[in-house]
Amino acid sequence: MKSSELRFLVDVGVGIGIEKYLREEGYDTKAVREIDPRMEDEKIIRTAVSENRMVITMDKDFGELIYHSSMKHSGVLLLRLEDATGSEKLQVVKHIMKNYSDRIQNCFCVFQNDKFRIRKINR
Repeated sequence: MKSSELRFLVDVGVGIGIEKYLREEGYDTKAVREIDPRMEDEKIIRTAVSENRMVITMDKDFGELIYHSSMKHSGVLLLRLEDATGSEKLQVVKHIMKNYSDRIQNCFCVFQNDKFRIRKINR
């Protein structure tokens, strides 16, 4: 997928290195920490939807909002990397973008235990 087609909203805690990497690769990327570091999850999703952005987060609560509350979304990339360093998180995101960027838009994606799952969920 062309970098101009994927747009991201990066949640607090994901890391500045990932924000920088996505921008350097040409992805239209905004950071929650630059907008409002205390923004609530529901507002993050609504903002992402209004701007057609995929949320990148480490917060499991986004799964609850998408699956159980059926919130409309533009895609979520959940990184289950609780003890990872910034460098380790960056390597995971680079791997995902290199190998899966053409398949993740508008999907709920989870990276955990060296496995990557992509699920298409009705928006």
